[in-house]
Amino acid sequence: MSNSIADLRKHLFDTLEALKAKDNPMELDRAKAIADVAQVVINSAKVEVDFMRMRGDGSKGTGFIPEEKEVPALPGQPRLIKGAAQSGSK
Repeated sequence: MSNSIADLRKHLFDTLEALKAKDNPMELDRAKAIADVAQVVINSAKVEVDFMRMRGDGSKGTGFIPEEKEVPALPGQPRLIKGAAQSGSK
């Protein structure tokens, strides 16, 4: 099992498809458990993004969040490009 944000998205979309299956839909309790765990992972990823912004190097991924050339800024915050803060946002 891989553990990236893309993998999480795939698992969540697979869960949606399984819930919609007419012949053998996924049990609601199982789907709820998947959604709950996914929310914990998403909250962890938000902390990782905040850490990358505070560290000042938005270009390095964390393994879960892939390496990017730019980490988008929060509204009203400087954006980070290759480790340097720049004013404005996209």
